[in-house]
This record gives sequence, structure tokens and C-alpha cells, in this order.
Amino acid sequence: MRARLLFWSAFWAFLIDQISKYLVVHVMDVAHRGSIEVLPPLLTFRYGENRGINFGLFQGDGDASRWILIGLSLAICAVVLVWLSRGRPSRWMLIGGGLLIGGALGNVIDRLIYGYVLDFLNMSCCGIDNPYVFNVADIFIFAGAAALILTDGKKPS
Repeated sequence: MRARLLFWSAFWAFLIDQISKYLVVHVMDVAHRGSIEVLPPLLTFRYGENRGINFGLFQGDGDASRWILIGLSLAICAVVLVWLSRGRPSRWMLIGGGLLIGGALGNVIDRLIYGYVLDFLNMSCCGIDNPYVFNVADIFIFAGAAALILTDGKKPS
């Protein structure tokens, strides 16, 4: 039961991420349109190619940085799997671990296919123009990590 919860959380996070990227980048063609206002000014689809990590940090155009980031993502997934297998993680820890793993694998697939991560979500507010873009996988990674941190040590459900 526990392994299934982890698997399905990762599976759905991965699938939702890949479908959202396909729809926005390829079907809605945000790459050629530049941007699409969804809920202006709060949410805009804006095309981005991220060769680094979140918010464009550690950008690198070389193949070496691409493979290092793929290896790092896979290592983090393995560490989370090992950590969750060595105890009695709560339901929320398993879901959080699945979200983190599914999101990380979604970004790994992008790096393997395109050489970079496809980003398209931009959020701005209150007269501040946020230059950064992110994707659904980044949301799952953040939410999964938060769930792991906030529920670690809690009584298993």
C-alpha cells in the first residue's frame, strides 16, 4: 500500500507536468507567441528554456552541466526513496516524496529530450514584473519538499 501511494503520487506529478508542458509549449505555441496572458497581471504563460536550476540559477550551456544536473536530480530521487524506505513514513511524507520525485523526473526528461527544462509559468503582482518563469514540475518539487520537511517525525497515519 505504501509503495503504491509513493508510486502514484510520482506518476501523476510526472504526467501532469509533461501534459502541461506539451499543451502550453507545443499546442498553444507559447514559444512563438512570446506570452499568453491567462489571469493578468497575476498569471502569464511566458516561454523559457532553463539550463540551470530554479529561477535560472547556475545556468550553463555546456553538455557537462546538463548531465551534472540530470545526475544530481536522479541522486536526489534515490536519496528520497532510500529515506522513505527506512522507516514508517506517514501518508503525507509518501505523497510529498512522490510529488518531489515525479517533478524531478519531469525536468530530467526535458533535459534529456531538449537539453534544457521547459518553463512557461510567470507570476507577477502589484506592479512588480517578475522576470522568472517556472513549470508545474517545480511546483511539485517545492510542495513535495515542503511536505517532507513539515511531516517528518510526525506519527504515521
